[in-house]
Amino acid sequence: MKLILASTSPFRKAILDKLGIEFDTASPETDETALENEAPQTLVERLSIAKAKTIAEKVDNALVIGSDQVSVIDGEIIGKPHTHENAIKQLQKASGKTVTFYTGLCLYNAATGQYQSEVVPFDVVFRDLDDHLIEAYLKKETPYNCAGSFKSEALGIVLFEKLQGDDPNTLMGLPLIRLVKMLEKEHFPII
Repeated sequence: MKLILASTSPFRKAILDKLGIEFDTASPETDETALENEAPQTLVERLSIAKAKTIAEKVDNALVIGSDQVSVIDGEIIGKPHTHENAIKQLQKASGKTVTFYTGLCLYNAATGQYQSEVVPFDVVFRDLDDHLIEAYLKKETPYNCAGSFKSEALGIVLFEKLQGDDPNTLMGLPLIRLVKMLEKEHFPII
């Protein structure tokens, strides 16, 4: 059975590459707009299923991985900053606080129409960040296309007090421990 990652994210692709298995990637082109009053956990689960299903409907015999992630500070979803000014605001807001990342994961069997889905949380506790540290970090790393304005797999680690979660891959957008369990339920061999 073929394996397809319903994402063009280079970060998710690099994470899945860690398993040393063959897979294809495909762009699900899903509207990621939150519904009115939609909880972050509900949003990422809905979108991960929608992304996987979109690709699964185009193939016959494949397992399709869908994933979506949001970060939440004080109950508010924080997306990608896109600009330097927005990144400054996001990091100032995160300073001294815990930011929760919710990652939706779906494994969709295109042959049967059955799927498994789960929402995996991961907490990042930020250090107290002063304006000088924020500016220096943003100048060096320019994480304007990253939710929360940092890259945890790179220099963003200097911003953190501690990380709390079951799987560090979750923070980068693809919970591998959970995915391996889902693949095993589908009798898809990893080793």
